[in-house]
Amino acid sequence: MKSQNAVDIFNAARQGDLEVVRALAGLRSDTLNSQDAKGYTPLILAVYNEQHAVVQYLLSNKVVIDAQDNAGNTALMGAVFKGYEHQVAQLLGAGADVNMRNYNLATALTFACTFTGPGIVKQLLEAGADKNVQDARGLTPLDHAKMQGNELVIRLLE
Repeated sequence: MKSQNAVDIFNAARQGDLEVVRALAGLRSDTLNSQDAKGYTPLILAVYNEQHAVVQYLLSNKVVIDAQDNAGNTALMGAVFKGYEHQVAQLLGAGADVNMRNYNLATALTFACTFTGPGIVKQLLEAGADKNVQDARGLTPLDHAKMQGNELVIRLLE
């Protein structure tokens, strides 16, 4: 069973309530890296809900940046999926593993080639994303871009 502090930290991160996040962090040292029933951490939730101040606070407190939820997805993958270029840059700058794989063996670049445009793809490639990695279906990021008909992304990958 999760503690009350762990439950509250998730809502605070999701809603961008930095005061509550700070207060709860002071109560228990492991609060900032706690995970809910779906494996979401405060960082994953803050990123996914575009709560910049909370994301910055969590990163400055050295949370586990590459923590994976129950599907193996990371905060970076969430930022890519949502198309949040600023948060992608912020996470990469803080040391997020650009080639981390989820449980379907997809990387952030796989997500970018499926769901976003060339801006995020370019950021990931500049950060060292492996464009030849294959997911669980044997598809590369280029294959995903082709399935989406995303010509700008295809040109970046070829």
